[in-house]
Amino acid sequence: MTTVLLVLGLLLGLYALLYYNCIRGAKCRAQSSLRGKTVVITGGNTGIGKMTALDLAQRKARVILACRSRARGEAAVYDIRRESGNNEVLFMSLDLASLDSVRAFAETFLRSEPRLDILINNAGIGAGGRKEDGFNLVFQVNHLGHFLLTHLLLERLKLSVPSRVVIVASSAHRSGKIDFENLQKPVEGILQNFQAYCNSKLANILYARELANKLEGTDVTCYAVHPGFVNTELFRYIPIWLWLFFVPISWLFFRDPTDGAQTSIYCATQEGIEMFSGRYFVDCRVQDPRPPARDDAVAKKLWEVSERMVGLTMPYPAPQCVRLMMWVLLVLSTLISLTSSPVSYQTLLIAFSIIVSVKTQ
Repeated sequence: MTTVLLVLGLLLGLYALLYYNCIRGAKCRAQSSLRGKTVVITGGNTGIGKMTALDLAQRKARVILACRSRARGEAAVYDIRRESGNNEVLFMSLDLASLDSVRAFAETFLRSEPRLDILINNAGIGAGGRKEDGFNLVFQVNHLGHFLLTHLLLERLKLSVPSRVVIVASSAHRSGKIDFENLQKPVEGILQNFQAYCNSKLANILYARELANKLEGTDVTCYAVHPGFVNTELFRYIPIWLWLFFVPISWLFFRDPTDGAQTSIYCATQEGIEMFSGRYFVDCRVQDPRPPARDDAVAKKLWEVSERMVGLTMPYPAPQCVRLMMWVLLVLSTLISLTSSPVSYQTLLIAFSIIVSVKTQ
């Protein structure tokens, strides 16, 4: 019996050393007050997002939890208000799986909130199928929805400078790849969904890189972060049988959400990191991601493709559209020369107006 107790004690001691030295990760030491500042956190009702929201609420920020579930969002608001003593914690409905919901959220926010100091793109899923917009659900929630959300809120961020965008990425980007032909296609199966997750995390880092380039000189900065391996609801959609393996591993060897939130909190609050805008942070330190996540040409193309996918630009590059419309105009001109009809002249005028508007976009 004594031997068994000694062995158990040794194992517990080794586990404690492993957890506090290898698993737990760095802690954000910034003491910045956020009084008077407004923060939006997607997926702030659970896991890393909720712990991030709690910390920022304790710093006296006005915190808006942008979540899909009203019941869970309002429950998180209650918890955070109670623990932080800050009543300026609010719920706003946002479903990143619906681009219409993203637009509706942005419209509601811009109508009700005069400033936005920190946007934390935290929400994410590890598996899914296809939703109403027809895209790969993992890629839409993890990248496209946040891409559109940030675009719609960008002017408010610029009006509240210095302001920040924090994008929760992952070391899973190491296994990601950007295949522009298949980005939006829904997938099925565990391995295919995991690959879609890795692809979306690579997209997160590339997006932060290109966003920083476009925001240069505006005093709006952005950062991609790896929270570590965290025991959250990220893979809640995996098959039941896989939980028998996954749950004990995650419980023993993954960080808890408080530890997982530290790098997000650091990038939201730490002073003096503006020079690292667009960079990737791990354990509250700058780290170089894998080479595919540092490819500026791919980052730029991903931006352009994402704009078209969420409807911010035309489905074809503008010069191609102009050439197409010029051909249409040529055909109309030929018809006019044959008919000399006043209606045809009116049609020509409308077509000319469309071409001019396309050229100026």
